[in-house]
Amino acid sequence: MAQILAPTTQWQMRITKNSMTPSLVTTKTWSSLLLKQKKSGNTKSLSKFRVYALKSENNTINRLENLLNLDITPYTDKIIAEYIWIGGSGIDLRSKSRTIPRPVEHPSELPKWNYDGSSTGQAPGEDSEVILYPQAIFKDPFRGGNNILVICDTYTPAGEPIPTNKRARAAEIFSNQKVINEVPWYGIEQEYTLMQTNVQWPLGWPVGGYPGPQGPYYCGVGADKSFGRDISDAHYKACLYAGINISGTNGEVMPGQWEYQVGPSVGIEAGDHIWCSRYLLERITEQAGVVLTLDPKPIEGDWNGAGCHTNYSTKSMREEGGFEVIKKAILNLSLRHKEHISAYGEGNERRLTGKHETASITTFSWGVANRGCSIRVGRATEKQGKGYLEDRRPASNMDPYVVTSLLAETTILWEPTLEAEALAAQKLSLKLLVKKGQMHLSNW
Repeated sequence: MAQILAPTTQWQMRITKNSMTPSLVTTKTWSSLLLKQKKSGNTKSLSKFRVYALKSENNTINRLENLLNLDITPYTDKIIAEYIWIGGSGIDLRSKSRTIPRPVEHPSELPKWNYDGSSTGQAPGEDSEVILYPQAIFKDPFRGGNNILVICDTYTPAGEPIPTNKRARAAEIFSNQKVINEVPWYGIEQEYTLMQTNVQWPLGWPVGGYPGPQGPYYCGVGADKSFGRDISDAHYKACLYAGINISGTNGEVMPGQWEYQVGPSVGIEAGDHIWCSRYLLERITEQAGVVLTLDPKPIEGDWNGAGCHTNYSTKSMREEGGFEVIKKAILNLSLRHKEHISAYGEGNERRLTGKHETASITTFSWGVANRGCSIRVGRATEKQGKGYLEDRRPASNMDPYVVTSLLAETTILWEPTLEAEALAAQKLSLKLLVKKGQMHLSNW
């Protein structure tokens, strides 16, 4: 069983015997929130993550528990669909619920919906209606049963994608026949930082102070090294339950920072799965009373930033002779370095400094097994002559629809001029003569 650290204050309420006015209960009087799976004898389980607020020291209990975990399946065919979309900042998530008459298996079975775009920074007040188009369905680990989470993208009433809808453009790229034929795979490493509420300081750090230097925290074990494991584990299980293709998780170099990996995913699916996984993480940290940040450099100084390294391959890269295709892709990426950087997340210049396992934001570089490069190629790929590349430039707050589609566009659809290609190849050849396994191309 995974444990959540503490309930939020919105649940820390009791009714005293002589008063009808609710008052706060101190955290000490509460047991941890537990995420449990419901078991139902010999019948097929309708497993879901159950939220328990256990008895306090003065025997007060949270009477919402039974209703929060009520299984409505035996009583109605209706389900609850949580429509999820990206807000006006391009990184914030919004959601609201609606009743659907019966269980569904495909987004096309769901109705479009609308919301007030003037309240999310996506439409003016005099013409505020934004339309939600259902695009992907996941099981809801919070409500269980047949209830679902619905990833949507956003359109004007006339059917035009609004500016913050990056999924529409990505879908165009991934529907190109050349891209379809190459079956692009993505493995995305989402890093994030857990922050204490109110003080905006990493979880496990002394308020106003600093922990010991980096070193013992990466994949560390112990109360003085690992902060927030319960949240990471709860998120891992919630993703598996929802149907997200999560493949692993680990503690990161900076204390209070974690990473999970999603993939391999094909095409547009990579973006859908990352956005839904982020939604689950926001909901779990909300329950735990902890703040989630995707800021690429949450703490200045000698501390690692947070990235979203994107592992990428095409069918041609995975086949015999694929290493030559990978090198051609790297050449293309070097020529569009500036375009990629501008689309790889806000505040990334604070992270890509050439320190803390990053390359300089102004210089494109690649190398085998070198984590200080823009593009890293693994030893196995070099040895086998085929495989994948890792783009280490994306920030933790990047839009996965933008990053995945841009990689496909640059390496499959975009063709440089012969002059630019020859110049880049010449620079590559010269650098390789000087230092085998690594080259640098200034692209700014």
